[in-house]
Amino acid sequence: MLDNYSEAISWLFKQFPSYQENGASAYKPGLERISYLLGIFENPQENQTYIHVAGTNGKGSTCAYINSILIEKGRKVGLFTSPHLFDFRERIKINGVMIGEEEVIHFCSAIKSAELMIKPSFFEITFAMALVHFKNNNCEIAVIETGLGGRLDASNVINPILSIITPIALDHQQFLGDTLEEIASEKAGIIKENIPVLINNDNESIRNLLVQVANQRNSPVHFPRQLDLPFQLPMYQLSNLNTAIEAVKIIDKECTSATIHQALIKLQENSGHFGRFQILQQNPTLIADVSHNPAGMKATIEAVEALGHKKISFILGSSQDKPILDLLHLIPKHAELYLCAFKNERSMKISDLKMIKEQIPQVKKVFEEVNEALREVLRLSNKEDLIVITGSFFLIADLKYPGLN
Repeated sequence: MLDNYSEAISWLFKQFPSYQENGASAYKPGLERISYLLGIFENPQENQTYIHVAGTNGKGSTCAYINSILIEKGRKVGLFTSPHLFDFRERIKINGVMIGEEEVIHFCSAIKSAELMIKPSFFEITFAMALVHFKNNNCEIAVIETGLGGRLDASNVINPILSIITPIALDHQQFLGDTLEEIASEKAGIIKENIPVLINNDNESIRNLLVQVANQRNSPVHFPRQLDLPFQLPMYQLSNLNTAIEAVKIIDKECTSATIHQALIKLQENSGHFGRFQILQQNPTLIADVSHNPAGMKATIEAVEALGHKKISFILGSSQDKPILDLLHLIPKHAELYLCAFKNERSMKISDLKMIKEQIPQVKKVFEEVNEALREVLRLSNKEDLIVITGSFFLIADLKYPGLN
């Protein structure tokens, strides 16, 4: 028996390395291990109601919006997402309430003491924990975000009432394929026989590929309608919100403007949604955004430029396995750029960031951690300026800002 929450989390990360901590070495595709693990807990995935969401960009936001809307419609909703920013328990929520520390301790203790025939990954253990939690608490429906892929993702053991595929871009090519078509084929693995699928993708060839897979599986195909919504959100987030609204209408028929408005007001309370073009303060404006691949960064920058600030400063960090130069080349030439490492061991090394600074004159300075960077950039900024912290979930996780941690 593990004695406390800290010990349980420490054991969980050390015993079964997670992709969040260790990157590629922790990736274990396939459904055999998760099926075995769920069998030990009497298959909590059976006879439950799920919405399953895959994609490259926007799937976390889409899950958060769906979750918040359903809560405001009076439903008891489970939410499973990844990664977490500040606390492991952010990954597993019911109506906005994180799983309890005692339950995490109990579940980890059960896994630790069990004589398993397999070595499940961190993600598989966490996903099994979520399904047990949702079933034990009689959730009416659970919104499930995939991990890296779709077809071989551990979450693909569920049988949803609706599958959703959000925009697809190049990311995690070492696992999912080198082309958009290869990645889309993996994501399409969540499309189930006779189960409706909602597709949010502007790329015609990718959309056609997904529709073809759906037709082969007799899955009714839906697309989000571009509604004229009176909400102040970046364009890409309006697309995610439109997808969420369409999803709710498919499964629940009705989704009123009043419900949507309330769901947006209570989005962070209901879903713990953080770091998606989130304005932390004004004068100067400070935005935290977790975009970490070129497609996501492009959408973020379009939203930044739409705000019309004359002076923009980017504080950017990146994992070693991400294409940082591709991200940097998207930064507007008139913007100031500061590079930053973060605590997670996947962070780019300071020495590498300094080498990049020598190559790119736009980079003003390299920092060892984000809070030091933010203090200096705030000191150099006027109240009409804009500061954007972006490039990685891990960078945002290190941020110590009032009300966050």
